[in-house]
Amino acid sequence: MARTYDLVIVGTGSAAMVAAMRMRSAGRSVAVIDFRPFGGTCALRGCDPKKMLIAGAEADDGVARMRGHGVAGDVRIMWPELIAFKRTFTDPIPQSREHSYAEKGIDTFHGCARFIGQNTLSIDGTTVEGRHFLIAAGAEPVKLRISGEEHLATSTDFLELENLPKRIVLVGGGYIAAEFSHIAARAGAQVTVLQRGERMLNHFDPDLVGWLMEKFRAIGIEVRTRTEVKVIEKTDSGFTVRSSTEGKPSTCEADLVIHAAGRAPALRALNLDAAGIAVQNGRLRLNEFLQSVSNPAVYAAGDAAQAGPPLTPVSSHDAKIVVANILEGNRHRPNYLGDRTEREMRAGARS
Repeated sequence: MARTYDLVIVGTGSAAMVAAMRMRSAGRSVAVIDFRPFGGTCALRGCDPKKMLIAGAEADDGVARMRGHGVAGDVRIMWPELIAFKRTFTDPIPQSREHSYAEKGIDTFHGCARFIGQNTLSIDGTTVEGRHFLIAAGAEPVKLRISGEEHLATSTDFLELENLPKRIVLVGGGYIAAEFSHIAARAGAQVTVLQRGERMLNHFDPDLVGWLMEKFRAIGIEVRTRTEVKVIEKTDSGFTVRSSTEGKPSTCEADLVIHAAGRAPALRALNLDAAGIAVQNGRLRLNEFLQSVSNPAVYAAGDAAQAGPPLTPVSSHDAKIVVANILEGNRHRPNYLGDRTEREMRAGARS
């Protein structure tokens, strides 16, 4: 017989942790599910491990800027040691998260979650039911629909590289491309960025991006704008990336080709149709309370909701809103303007 929980959470990142702990503090039963190690994108595959690698790039940059001004000698990044340093932070997290859940009486499930009814999930054959659900499964690389797409490495793959390839091509020109290209170049790789738009980081201040491009040129990063990737071919020595730059064909040889062309909510494996959860253009259809418009038992937070900026504090903020709405009825709306504190939100909930 399936066990019923007050809240079933798909995902174990920042939103899941906040929501699970708040629901348990309110005396409600909670289950969390993930097919990957517990911890989520920020802690394991995003912000935090990236910061460990950036620390190495910053050290290299600092020495370069101070050479001739009282600092002498050469500094270089030892990639295997840098990755080992990163793992001192990331490796303990899954066990620590599971321990935290267990201490609070939160049940944990490992496996792929699929809806098999409006209020029922199957996790690799185990069935659970929920009075409410929170989809907080994060995001995944968007499908580019180009020939050879299967050869693309992900940002997660980059963060796990035991050794850094000599030639790296990044497809896309967003923040992942900007950060990872800089890290790789500082560590000694030959880096090329292929961007469809007129410039990298379209949503960022043009002046700031201009200064960044100056730094890219200084450290040898090649950025090809107005470039559309057509084909990625596997070769004996690596990969050939065939593209078109303003209508003119071009090629680029690489040892590693990284997907950096955007991310979308990770929804494909959830079998949302079985629960009557509406999706439009790859995104959950939510109301102003982060609730599914077609299945009122279901809410979403963070990258799965895509209601606010793709930032970890937004995930936590969404989770607080969702829990408040589950416990008190739909009275709370997310606010991403930074002009309303949590204390004010609580005060509004009591009035």
